[in-house]
Amino acid sequence: MKRERKIALGERGLLSSGRKFAGAGFGVWPRRTIIAAMAALLLLPIEVSDAGWLSDVFKSSSKQSKSPKHVASPKPHTARLAARRPAASNPSASKPVAICDPSKFRIVVDVGHTAASEGATSARNVAEFTFNLRLAQRIEQKLKADGFAETRLLVTEGKARPSLVKRVTAANDLHADLFLSIHHDSVPDKLLEDWEFEGKKSHFSDRFSGYSVFVSRDNPDFKTSLAFAELVAKEMKAEGLQYAKQYTLPIMGHYQHPLLDKENGVYSYDDLVVLKKTRMPAVLLEAGSIINRDEELQMASPERRNIISSAVTAAVKEFCDPRWAILGPL
Repeated sequence: MKRERKIALGERGLLSSGRKFAGAGFGVWPRRTIIAAMAALLLLPIEVSDAGWLSDVFKSSSKQSKSPKHVASPKPHTARLAARRPAASNPSASKPVAICDPSKFRIVVDVGHTAASEGATSARNVAEFTFNLRLAQRIEQKLKADGFAETRLLVTEGKARPSLVKRVTAANDLHADLFLSIHHDSVPDKLLEDWEFEGKKSHFSDRFSGYSVFVSRDNPDFKTSLAFAELVAKEMKAEGLQYAKQYTLPIMGHYQHPLLDKENGVYSYDDLVVLKKTRMPAVLLEAGSIINRDEELQMASPERRNIISSAVTAAVKEFCDPRWAILGPL
């Protein structure tokens, strides 16, 4: 699916969801200026400033400076935790960003729930765990194919509560750089309606649909968790998907959560064990609603899994190297 994605200049560098200059405010610059900027991108050191480096390129081309600016020497590259960035809510906290090595950057793709504790049941009586496993496997394949060879698929066994502790321990023991838990959504029981599918009593709710992304403000690296969550949500939206808006409604009861990113659909879920107990940035993706009868069919298709895996992979690439958003693979 082709996507038109606007370039956003933020305090995390170019944490955008697009690669085109056209339509992003660059049309007034001469071609030579743009070419010079792109050349500068390719010649950047292993670390770059979180904010302002591209605007400096254009400023220097439009007016002469009386004296050259002092350029600080880059710090040594560190492979671990290389792409950590402050959240958008605090521009003054901007720090240098180390560009990660995809071949060493370790992402844990966690399959939500277990075979013994399968999570929600879809409108057509399919266990959420089945949806989670298929999508997580596709995301793992896509990430590895795009150079993230250290991606790990995490499948946990056991009952619900003990399995949460197991998966957190496993992720921490793997010394992951990112943790992404894959789930599919439902609604509180009070919102379910009855219907019959293939002769069996089933439940559905067609009122709500869409993806949602969750972080915990109690995660030891909440700012980076939020930065990655925003990228995932932006990429999902760029693929033409809509986020689920019901979590702000009182009707959701104790499933109601604060909306941190109103544009793209990032919520806080502070007490969720897999988000607050992991020692690395952690994000949970509810990929879509399987209790919505139409969306369930979409979520079951290889086409939708490909779309979501592409969105996640693009988010990881931008997180790992902000320049990818403009120039593509470097």
